[in-house]
Amino acid sequence: MENNKAPYNIYNAKKIIIEKGLKPKTIMGQNFLIDPNIPAKIVKESGIDKSCGVLEVGPGLGALTLELSKAANNVYAIELDYYLIPVLQEIFSGYDNVKIIQGDILNTDINKVIANTMSGLKKHVCANLPYNITTPAITTFIESQAFESITVMVQKEVALRMCATPGNPDYSAFTIYTNYHSNAKILFDVPPDCFTPRPKVTSSVIKMTLRSTRLLNEKDEKTFFAVVKAAFGQRRKTLANALFAGFANTHTKNEIIDIINDCGYDIRVRGEALSCDDFIKLSASFMK
Repeated sequence: MENNKAPYNIYNAKKIIIEKGLKPKTIMGQNFLIDPNIPAKIVKESGIDKSCGVLEVGPGLGALTLELSKAANNVYAIELDYYLIPVLQEIFSGYDNVKIIQGDILNTDINKVIANTMSGLKKHVCANLPYNITTPAITTFIESQAFESITVMVQKEVALRMCATPGNPDYSAFTIYTNYHSNAKILFDVPPDCFTPRPKVTSSVIKMTLRSTRLLNEKDEKTFFAVVKAAFGQRRKTLANALFAGFANTHTKNEIIDIINDCGYDIRVRGEALSCDDFIKLSASFMK
């Protein structure tokens, strides 16, 4: 599949912005990539190839879109900013495997998009996510149960939180959520000078390989995440006190202490010391 050459040097973002009268919108988290090595590295590390269909969110001026068009069978790029749509459509007018759509990913029926555009293909997300929608976007991708992997650029502090280990200050309920649904790893960092305008923080590219089956059924999942939420809701407290605060309507303090003891944990342990597997074990005891 041969594509025409883009009419602009996508990495000369400042020139395009001036010529098209654009203004990067801080509220949308717009920071355009100007280092061509970064998008190429993202696509290489993602493992995307011609057997894959890719959902991209926030293509900006198309730096990552261009590299994805070379590697993937097709690319479905959703951009929220109305003013970028005609620019993107002009840039990729000769690319038969790229579809540019104006829309909000948080209000998009992902499964319908997948059914209409990626039938018979391996399905992946690859995106330089706007910082302001990182967590809800990742949650939306996961809950769709549509993708094999999610490779995204996020703030480094978010990536560290997603991949933290028990006992680490970055370890959180979102870490457990990430671990429950995927195997996640940080691929590499991206410094501010790779963008225009320069963000105030370093970014990281993270790849999440989604689990092919859920670890628990739907009913048990609800209990699992309720236990996790309670444990991290008051993380300065011991696990026993935090769980009692979350389950006082259904369990006595002594019952919660018995559950913790039965699982083999020290009564003084805090939730941040437990792994995803530990929380699965703990929630199973709650269900009993």
